Amino acid sequence: MPAYIYPFITYSFSSKNKMVARARGETVIQCLSLFLVIHFLVASANFFKPFNVTYDHRALIIDGHRRMLISGGIHYPRATPEMWPDLISKSKEGGVDVIQTYVFWNGHEPIRGQYFFEGRYDIVKFVKLVGANGLYLHLRIGPYVCAEWNFGGFPVWLRDIPGIVFRTDNAPFKEEMQRFVKRIVDLMREEMLFSWQGGPIIMLQIENEYGDIEHSFGPGGKEYVKWAARMALGLGAGVPWVMCRQTDAPENIIDACNAYYCDGFKPNSQKKPMLWTEDWDGWFATWGGSLPHRPVEDLAFAVARFFERGGSFQNYYMYFGGTNFGRTAGGPFYITSYDYDAPIDEYGLLSEPKWGHLKDLHATIKLCEPALVAADSPQYIKLGSKQEAHVYRIDSHTDGLNSTWHESQSGCSAFLANIDECKAATLRFLGQSYTLPPWSVSILPDCRNAVFNTAKVTAQTSIKSVELALSYLSNVSSLQQFMAQNEGSNMQTSWVTIKEPISVWSENNFTVEGILEHLNVTKDQSDYLWYFTRIYVSDEDIAFWEENKVRPAVTIDSIRDVFRVFINGQLAGSVIGRWDKVMQPVQFQKGYNDLVLLSQTVGLQNYGAFLEREGAGFKGQTKLTGFKDGDIDLSNLLWTYQVGLQGEYLKIYGQGNNEMVEWTDLTHDDIPSTFTWYKTYFDAPAGADPVALDLGSMGKGQAWVNGHHIGRYWTLVAPEDGCQRNCDYRGAYSSGKCTTNCGKPTQTWYHIPRSWLQESHNLLVIFEETGGNPLDISVKLRSAHVICAHVSENHYPPLQKWVRSDFIDGKISVKDMTPEMQLQCQDGHIISSIEFASYGTPQGSCQKFSRGNCHALNSLSVVAKACQGTNKCNVAISNAVFGGDPCRGIVKTLAVEARCVSSTKVGFSQY
Repeated sequence: MPAYIYPFITYSFSSKNKMVARARGETVIQCLSLFLVIHFLVASANFFKPFNVTYDHRALIIDGHRRMLISGGIHYPRATPEMWPDLISKSKEGGVDVIQTYVFWNGHEPIRGQYFFEGRYDIVKFVKLVGANGLYLHLRIGPYVCAEWNFGGFPVWLRDIPGIVFRTDNAPFKEEMQRFVKRIVDLMREEMLFSWQGGPIIMLQIENEYGDIEHSFGPGGKEYVKWAARMALGLGAGVPWVMCRQTDAPENIIDACNAYYCDGFKPNSQKKPMLWTEDWDGWFATWGGSLPHRPVEDLAFAVARFFERGGSFQNYYMYFGGTNFGRTAGGPFYITSYDYDAPIDEYGLLSEPKWGHLKDLHATIKLCEPALVAADSPQYIKLGSKQEAHVYRIDSHTDGLNSTWHESQSGCSAFLANIDECKAATLRFLGQSYTLPPWSVSILPDCRNAVFNTAKVTAQTSIKSVELALSYLSNVSSLQQFMAQNEGSNMQTSWVTIKEPISVWSENNFTVEGILEHLNVTKDQSDYLWYFTRIYVSDEDIAFWEENKVRPAVTIDSIRDVFRVFINGQLAGSVIGRWDKVMQPVQFQKGYNDLVLLSQTVGLQNYGAFLEREGAGFKGQTKLTGFKDGDIDLSNLLWTYQVGLQGEYLKIYGQGNNEMVEWTDLTHDDIPSTFTWYKTYFDAPAGADPVALDLGSMGKGQAWVNGHHIGRYWTLVAPEDGCQRNCDYRGAYSSGKCTTNCGKPTQTWYHIPRSWLQESHNLLVIFEETGGNPLDISVKLRSAHVICAHVSENHYPPLQKWVRSDFIDGKISVKDMTPEMQLQCQDGHIISSIEFASYGTPQGSCQKFSRGNCHALNSLSVVAKACQGTNKCNVAISNAVFGGDPCRGIVKTLAVEARCVSSTKVGFSQY
């Protein structure tokens, strides 16, 4: 039973707008009302009746009641504030009780002592929105976060503090860490956001996966763990603290599990509950790599097993992944998208069937919650060599399966598991038979009726795509094509361009002897660090090279990320990656030559011990080899250093500064061009669908829209091999299983948040390093145009039909056991046509369905009548609906493929 109380205004918001901030065709007045309600709720800090949070060995105790909690990870800086209400609402609709987020130190304190809590870093607003939706919050302060975030969340200035060593028993680090953690705890307390103040925060985290590297610090690591715990507890936050992946977490800190599977995890004390702070429902991607995908059947199996075996708090990492805007991606080499194959995708759209199947799982777990919280531990029953049951019952003081309990199943919930990776199994449990697919769990909220199986997916599949919204009109043919598709749109019909100088331009440059480390110079204010010097080449050197058929080369002991060499303003070569003993051949002319070295970062290291030593750029000896009189030690030369790009310095990507330079019209003869800036304007696409910038025609660089940095781009192509044609959910998952997108660029579409766009004349600025074609860049809309479902007679009825209040004689009742197919387009869209429908024995999968030997002739008309022209529809899976049994004695299935269009489009197919 819920331990919180909804304020009246929250109930009104819920009943009138279904707790969502999404547009479903509401009027402008309704949208304005919704905005005002959200504003009122966020302004108010009293979201709940104040309650305490404690814990015992079984679960978190909220307001005196044990709770089974489902949590979803959303990182506030990876979305815009305008996206937050919809993301939180969709999370709640999906059955989430808690929102989890890290706190990003380098975003909040970019300069030592100067704090920033605005825009995407307005953490107070984010936490209040969570509370306004009636959800709890788990705040992971760290302050080390990893998270594939630049430098693991540490501000780069931290490494410059004298004598500092990160994450160990080091006084300078502990002083800075305590100051920031205290600042965040004090801020949350001042804003009345802890549970005992009526706020949503029920739990905090100190440190993060420190157990993985603790051994690197020896005794100092163990002392640091104890200190971090004492420091955190001493801040008086009044809610429990956790440490994840920390087997030696002190007594008053809960140690938690981070992994793909945590059902076998046990905390380090019998007084602590079993918490899963990171359930990896996907994985991150790197430039030039394939895209990870975790099947929802396996993910649901992992979650069900966790609660089956005693778990009580489980968090999806991530529930919404989002975008690494700007230069926030860590790495090195992590892509701008942080989609993570999460239930809500990078653009805020539902990822189906993952979101829908997990929603059903969460509803099932809630049906079991009374028994789960009542029992101190489950009763284990072995049902086969790889089959077992765990039984929870409210009358937990009773020992064994006595006859009275056997007959009534009063207050009982059970999980039946088949952990065989290959074979289905039929299990006998309490006198009934249950058939389970391989690698699956069936959940029986009343120990009799199986209402959910992790491998039986009835949720729809949504096929997302992008469609052209606006093209960049640079010639007559593209203009004609665009006008044919978008009559009346206004677009600038040309690009303009300017070259980035490969020369010393900055007044802030400086000259010193020797090769300086990258971060010591840039302080991570830019990806780019230029090294300028001059090399004299004699006649004897040239003769030596010609006679011996050798070439001089720049050799470096070690480089990381990207290294480029320019000779007399021309690119001589590049090295990408992390390499030891790099040798880049070069070609000089007689006399003085300008030698320019460019060091580039692509995200700072975010994981590992001693991050303060990691640095970037070149390491070790740097020299020129192949000269007649021997090698030239470049560290003995004078070098002029320049940080960043001239375009960055002048901020030519912003609306007010882009006219500070002399742009020239771009022609086809100018393409491709390296180290070049491009600029154009475009109008915002109509409607509310998410917007993507297609940069598939470009090479490597960065992009800005109206001054907002949408991130790095790079069209590195993934290897052809490594992806599986058919993804088999069975068996343990790893990030290399079920990957997709082989042989294609890792990322070509880049999210432009709607709130960053104005109606017209949006400024797009591109900086291209390696040579691409901006004339082929386009703005596209992302949506799920195709939805499919595949539901059989032997599937379970919808979870909404199971009503806990209908407990009669200890059994859950359901008024109608008929399975249903449920289809729904994304918000603002309707089903325009039914592309395929077959009730009988259809074959194949979404977009590849075909009729089987058994088919009801009216399948298409029945589904079209129920669904066409609506945002969502239900179709019962029964012979009566389809006018009779098309093939007696065979289990029938309904397979449907439907097309969704924006509700502003009114043309439908007729049947």
